Amino acid sequence: MIAKDRLIFPLDVPDAQEARKHVALLGEHVGVFKIGLELFVAEGPAIVDTIADLTDAGIFLDLKFHDIPATVQRAIRSGSCIRRANFVTVHCDPSLLEAVAAEVSDHTKVLAVTVLTSLHTRQLTALGIQPELAEEVVKLVVQRARIAREAGCAGVVCSGHEVRAVKEEYGDDLLVVTPGIRPEWGDVSKDDQRRIVTPYQAVRNGADYIVVGRPIRAATDPVEAASMVVNEIQRGLEDRDQVA
Repeated sequence: MIAKDRLIFPLDVPDAQEARKHVALLGEHVGVFKIGLELFVAEGPAIVDTIADLTDAGIFLDLKFHDIPATVQRAIRSGSCIRRANFVTVHCDPSLLEAVAAEVSDHTKVLAVTVLTSLHTRQLTALGIQPELAEEVVKLVVQRARIAREAGCAGVVCSGHEVRAVKEEYGDDLLVVTPGIRPEWGDVSKDDQRRIVTPYQAVRNGADYIVVGRPIRAATDPVEAASMVVNEIQRGLEDRDQVA
């Protein structure tokens, strides 16, 4: 993959019209478009076909499935839109991951969500995690990565703070997609991301893909912002290769 292919842009917009605008603007500058709950609920499964027909970029269906295995299996079987997606997300539950991994085609990669990047200290503490001990979160993510790998998933979603540990443990056996990316030059107010890193840091640490939304979407020139992110990805790849 070239650097651009590793950039995922989330279509966090209210309707198909806005989504089309972003795809038309950024289609040549990002590698994957992510469809999340907001757009999917507003437009229904047809939005996947709409976006896929507009671009050669990949499609990431980020619905974070979490229910009993039989229910999710039936949802996937009935969802032709999932078969057009390159990636689909599922919360990290062993039996659920196995059920989903057994249903999707080779074209669609199942990614297990480990620990949401929006969780902050108080919320992590409420979950029984001691976030002041950074290694506790890392251990949890690595443990969930093991569960994902054993269940047959292609990869995991985790923050840039844990990606190095996952890659040291599993290398190329697991793809790592990293959200919570905030370039130093990106001024994003009212941000709900907590465990953040820059594009360079995430890729340097081993991320295969990074998700960058608001810093690009809120920029005066989104195309220029995307190009700046791609440049950081390239630098991260070069420095990572030098160490390897």
